[in-house]
Amino acid sequence: MAGGTGTAAVKVTEGQTLASIDPLAVMRIKDLALRAKSVVEGFYNGLHRSPFHGFSVEFSEYRPYTIGDDLRSLDWKLFARTDRYYIKKFEDETNRRCYLILDQSRSMGFGSLDYNKSDYAKTLVATFAYYLTLQRDSVGLMTFDEGVGEFISARQREGHFRQMMVALSRPVAGAGTDLSGPLMRISALVRRRGLIILVSDMLAPVDELRTNLAYLRSRGHEVLIIRVLDPAELELKLKSPSMVVDMESQREIYLDPDAAIESYAAEFGQHRTQLQAICDSLGVELYETQTNQSLEDALFHVISTQRRRSGGPARAGMLSSSGRTGGGAK
Repeated sequence: MAGGTGTAAVKVTEGQTLASIDPLAVMRIKDLALRAKSVVEGFYNGLHRSPFHGFSVEFSEYRPYTIGDDLRSLDWKLFARTDRYYIKKFEDETNRRCYLILDQSRSMGFGSLDYNKSDYAKTLVATFAYYLTLQRDSVGLMTFDEGVGEFISARQREGHFRQMMVALSRPVAGAGTDLSGPLMRISALVRRRGLIILVSDMLAPVDELRTNLAYLRSRGHEVLIIRVLDPAELELKLKSPSMVVDMESQREIYLDPDAAIESYAAEFGQHRTQLQAICDSLGVELYETQTNQSLEDALFHVISTQRRRSGGPARAGMLSSSGRTGGGAK
């Protein structure tokens, strides 16, 4: 009813996951912007098809449509009942600054599927950018490898999303991975508190990571790390002695299966534990996903984490959360 309050809610039982699109089907879409749109639309469609318990999209009231309002906020069902145009006025329409930081080092070019980690990570970043743009947030982008690559300041204006898609479409070129550089650059450039999402395989030394993340947190930024791994990276499968090539240094290494598998498992596990410990100590959210897992799950995790941490009314399109669903290991 016009002038009243309302809540558009969708319920899902705890532990259920959203209906999702096969990542391979998404990767077959050539245009990155269309990929992002398909994931976000699939996310909403899956959400509304599910009996999701404890999650909702909340708005405070309706108001009459005026020229210049965003047509995406029109309530067409209310129009069908009243023959008048009304806009959903959401609880929290505060504009945030969000920066998406993407790892484009050579290690991201690894893939055991029909696509690699870089394809998956770019699609995730494009999806986050599209979603945040729909929420009227100012979105910026930084890419990096052994140094900082592209930097696009956070804005909310026509053509800005397309500019980010052009930057994301550039191929992986860098050699090594330097996690410190982009975090230090963001700390220096972004003075206003905001949301920073780092998308990387995090396959780099974590010695300086604690210092740089701590500095970002001390500046009031909220930091989320989306760690992207290929399924083949979780467990080394080597059947016979082999020469392998380091993707970043291009160095050839001889590996004996028995010793290599045991050593790889120990070092990978230790690195993962150290990374999680650093994030836990600083209040940084770490979400690990594999390239064969649904992209919607990562989007869902970002949204529900934001809702859980805000402790307040849901933002436009965001989900009230009393829990979370799966999609990646922590």
